[in-house]
Amino acid sequence: MADLYDRARDVLASLRAHGDEKGTERRQAPRFSITRTAELVGRTPAAIREAEKDGRLPTVERTATGRRIGYTLAEINAMRRVFGTRNWRALGDPLAIIAVQNFKGGVGKSTVSTHLAQYLAIRGYRVCLIDCDSQGSSTTMFGYVPDLDIAEEDTLYPFIRNTEMSSLAYALHETHWDGLYLVPANLKLYSAEYELAAQIARADKMLLNRLAEGIASIGQHFDVVILDPPPALGTISLTVMRAANALLVPIPPTVVDFTSTTTFLAMLHETMGVLQEQGMPVELNWLRILATRADEQKSMQRELLGVMRKLFGETMLRTVLKDSAEIDNASARLMTVYDLDGPVTSRETYQRCLTYLNAVNAEVEILIRLTWPSHIESLRGDGVI
Repeated sequence: MADLYDRARDVLASLRAHGDEKGTERRQAPRFSITRTAELVGRTPAAIREAEKDGRLPTVERTATGRRIGYTLAEINAMRRVFGTRNWRALGDPLAIIAVQNFKGGVGKSTVSTHLAQYLAIRGYRVCLIDCDSQGSSTTMFGYVPDLDIAEEDTLYPFIRNTEMSSLAYALHETHWDGLYLVPANLKLYSAEYELAAQIARADKMLLNRLAEGIASIGQHFDVVILDPPPALGTISLTVMRAANALLVPIPPTVVDFTSTTTFLAMLHETMGVLQEQGMPVELNWLRILATRADEQKSMQRELLGVMRKLFGETMLRTVLKDSAEIDNASARLMTVYDLDGPVTSRETYQRCLTYLNAVNAEVEILIRLTWPSHIESLRGDGVI
């Protein structure tokens, strides 16, 4: 078993090197055209060119033929500061802490978590993605091989087990996306499940607040924290529930996944009731169901999507995250679709996949902003409310 593990880890390291530019470990996020940059900044291309001419913005790097090579996300965020268009939460706005949770594996939980985190970073928010799953799928999508690149002291594990630690800042890893930080995971987190359970059994139930305490210690630096918990309602997942103020539940429209998620919702309700009785209520600003890995070419999935929409009503996101070869191809490179410079399959497939991802994430972005009093007038002006 140890030999098989070592071989598999070496393959992951090779995939990581293949996915990184020129075989290096330092990734770079894609660059954005001036048209896309203007859209993200909230100004016209002419306004950006004018600001570059008068020195308010540095001149972007160009090719030998004089063509702009595109803007990095860091340069775009610098523009937002100059133009005053960065969408940070105000001081009195609550930190958005979103758990992407379902206790069945294979529902697209880490796919949703990583793409949502990167989308929000592209939109200019300060984001922290905390990988709470010992399998480290979200960590892998950022180019790490969890048990090769990530040490025990880089994860949540030390903070959870050592109650004398007061800050989670030690575990923050800067990513190749400006404004997006990762708290990575590796197999050691699996030990935390047993250790937490043993300590809680000795009447130390307040340990369920450790993740919330860790997030509070770094929260002033972020607008949104995204939690990717393990696919089980264990002790780590309970700490996630105590920390989160929003819940996003991914469900593929298949009978098996729907049945499993129905059980998950029942167990979630029961668990929340027990926590309430223990004086540790779970307080959510919103809960949404997201249909993932959907293939509407299949009649059974179309029918089940219809059932889900009727059953869940407004609790279900309007947009469906459809199954896409582009997501699979990006994952095979230990990347996300947002990491890709261009299509791996066809441009049509790539653009269609981006459309689905952006639509889902835009819905979540609105839900986040609705919890921020400082954003209400802007949302009203945009006709959202």
